[in-house]
Amino acid sequence: MHKQSTRLPEDEPKRLRMGIFVGLLAASIGALYTVYARWGIGRGLSSPDLTAIRFGVAGLATFPLLLHASFKRRETLIGQWRVWLAVSLLAGTPFGLLMFGALQFAPASHVAVFPFASMSVMGMLLGAWILNDPLSSRKAAGIAVVLAGLVLISGVDASNFTARTLLGDAMFIAAGTLWAGFGVLLRKHRLDPLLATSVIAFSALATYVPAYLWTTGAAGLLTANSEVFWTEFLVQGLIAGCGTLFTYAKMVSILGPARAAVFPALAPGLAALMAWPVLGHLPHFEEVIGLLVVIAGLLFAVTAAPKR
Repeated sequence: MHKQSTRLPEDEPKRLRMGIFVGLLAASIGALYTVYARWGIGRGLSSPDLTAIRFGVAGLATFPLLLHASFKRRETLIGQWRVWLAVSLLAGTPFGLLMFGALQFAPASHVAVFPFASMSVMGMLLGAWILNDPLSSRKAAGIAVVLAGLVLISGVDASNFTARTLLGDAMFIAAGTLWAGFGVLLRKHRLDPLLATSVIAFSALATYVPAYLWTTGAAGLLTANSEVFWTEFLVQGLIAGCGTLFTYAKMVSILGPARAAVFPALAPGLAALMAWPVLGHLPHFEEVIGLLVVIAGLLFAVTAAPKR
């Protein structure tokens, strides 16, 4: 009787390297659009304007992919329509409204902690509950280190918590939980990352953009400086609108939702570094140390060998 081998598949190290690369790319895109959102708001745009650019451009850019899939993979779309609807609700308009809406109530520093903390923690918990992804002590320790790093990056002060702030934080946590659920759903149903990107982007285009036009008349975009508009068109619409969804979906397909949920926590620290050349904000010592702590926790959690 042969003893069962505990060795990992030969391609596991290669998949892990690829997953880490895609995860770093996803975090970098998240940091980039965060910095340029602040840049655009400082030049006259509002959060609804930026959201409309993101959803509108991404929806139009990926629509040909959805149209192609409607002919070539009609059975996949129709047969799993409930799954695609759920994906759209988790990562589309509701997520965007919660994330951008929370900024009206909570200070900007809280965006570096609460949504990313809930993405990491809920990604790990939902992965263990729904996908039977082992909740190892190493993963839990890695997440704890990541959360400590996020607190250092944000500089959150307990004295700033008010009823209004708590409402914003609750919205951030809800948004992070939706995103974690999106990752679990992707993995459970083995959804194609590119198709998922196009479905979510088009659903947001069809729901948010008409409401934005009805309520604002696109006044903010029509009066925006051309340099500001086209910069945000590129960053928020093409790079973030399409890239964030695709890279995260691809990362989940490689690493699983528990590991993938840790990478967005890098975005606040990377944003602090990117803000230096774009916004003239020199990173504080605490921000640099916090980023290093987040990286250490991330590597500790992600490089844990999966149990066989």
